[in-house]
Parts: sequence; C-alpha cells; structure tokens
Amino acid sequence: MNPAPFPLAAFTDWLRIERGYSERTVDSYSRDVEEFLRSLGGKADIAAIGPPQAQQHIASLYLSNSAASVARKMSSLRAFFRHCLRQGLLAADPMAGLAGPKLAKHIPVYLTVDEVFSLLEEPKPQDSFFQRDRAVMELIYATGMRVSEAAAANVADVDFAAGMMKIRGKGDKERLAPFGTAAEDALRQWLPLRGQLIAARITRGDMPERDALFLNSRGARLTVRSIERQVAAYGQRAGINVEVTPHALRHSFATHLLEMGMDLRMVQELLGHVSLSTTQRYTHLDMAHLSKVY
Repeated sequence: MNPAPFPLAAFTDWLRIERGYSERTVDSYSRDVEEFLRSLGGKADIAAIGPPQAQQHIASLYLSNSAASVARKMSSLRAFFRHCLRQGLLAADPMAGLAGPKLAKHIPVYLTVDEVFSLLEEPKPQDSFFQRDRAVMELIYATGMRVSEAAAANVADVDFAAGMMKIRGKGDKERLAPFGTAAEDALRQWLPLRGQLIAARITRGDMPERDALFLNSRGARLTVRSIERQVAAYGQRAGINVEVTPHALRHSFATHLLEMGMDLRMVQELLGHVSLSTTQRYTHLDMAHLSKVY
C-alpha cells in the first residue's frame, strides 16, 4: 500500500482561492510546511503523522528561530493540519494541545496629532511626486487602511461624491471607510499627474496601468516597499523621534479616534479587524479612558 502523499498543492490552492490569502502569505505557509516535511526525512505518509513528529519538529525550531518565528511556523502547520482533517487525510490533529511560545506584548508605534500634521505637510513641491506622496499618507491616515491596501487601491475604489473609499482587506474582504476633505484635496491634486504618467507609459509602448490609484515614476503600480520608504524618509525630515511607518499612521488613526470618543466597535469595523482584541492592541489608552469611552 502506497503512503498517502502530502497535499501541499491542494493546501496552497485552498489558501489562495477559498481563503483569499495574498501570494506572500501563501508562500510563507508553503515554506513552513515544506520545512516540516524535510524534518521527516523523506517519509511522506501523512496518515502516519502524529504528536511525536510535530513535537519533535517544534522543539527543533526553538534552536534557530525567535519566539515570534516559531509562533508563525506553528500557525502555518495548524492551518495545514486542519485542512488535512477536513479532507479526511488525518484522524486527529498532531498539534492538538501543543502550546506555542509566549510572546511579549508589542506596543505599536503611534504619532501624536501634531506629529501626524507635520508628517503630512512634509512633502514639498521640490520633491518628485510630492502630490502622490501626500495623497498616500493622507489616505492612510484618513481611512486607517493597511499599506498593502493602499498599494492595491484602484481609482474606481474612490467615491468622491460620497467621500468613501472601498478597501479590499485580508481574505479579499471589502469594507467602506470615509475620508475627509484633506484626503480628497490631496487625491484631486495627484490624479492629473497620474494621467500624465499613464500617457507617458503609452508613448513608450508599454502596457498602461489604468486601474492603480498610485503609480511610480515609470507609470506602474506603486509597491508596498516604495510607500514604506517614502513615509520613513518624510518622517526623518519632519524630525519625528520614532520610526515612522505606514502602520504607525494606521495605529495613530485608531488611537486618535478613540481619544475623541469613537466607539471601539466602530474603530474595529474601520480597521477591518475580525477580533476586537486585535483592535485593542492598536490603541494606547489607559483603562480609565477606555471605561469613559464605553
């Protein structure tokens, strides 16, 4: 009787198609599962996998990985084994009852209102594409969107009449977020230059990027890494004493709304969080203030 092979291809298809995970996440999960397969020494009978094999692999991970990396790899394996259970390839979860490492609670960086304003005002006419950079930062702060969501945004997602932005989040879930006049003005100033970049790309004979809201100098979709570099550079120029990232703007958006009295559940919806506990980690309010908000 031939051993049952590991359904890695079916697993990645499930992550990509049914769960709607990004290619980056799918690749990460695949590498973690492949690492586990290598630890088995070529034994590919999935039905024979039990707690001893899982425990031995997890123990080996602690020798060369941080606690955060071990926790991530365990999460990948749990997802893989759950998939195998649903397919009837396993009778029991090999990782059932196996606890992960305790992770120190990370307090995310956020900016004060004054720091945010100084950051948003930093792009100047002498900067290349200052209209675009200001629009990116204004939109992230106005909506609380993730940097990946900003990079994936399309022109059609912006509803100027309603002052709303359609955001495609994790798991390909969509949500609507309002934006104010500052973000609207910044976007309207950027769009004419965006049109010029598309025209120049067509003139060069390249395929135009007609959908993307934010473009680079070559007229292609702006990447996550480019946005991160630009925000960090403006943060340094503004003299802000913490590491300024797009996530810091997102954290600031949530914290400032709560400080102004917005309901925590509403902030959760705007951020696109499934769990309320995740939203609470984005805030920096003491319990007295949270109690007042409630």
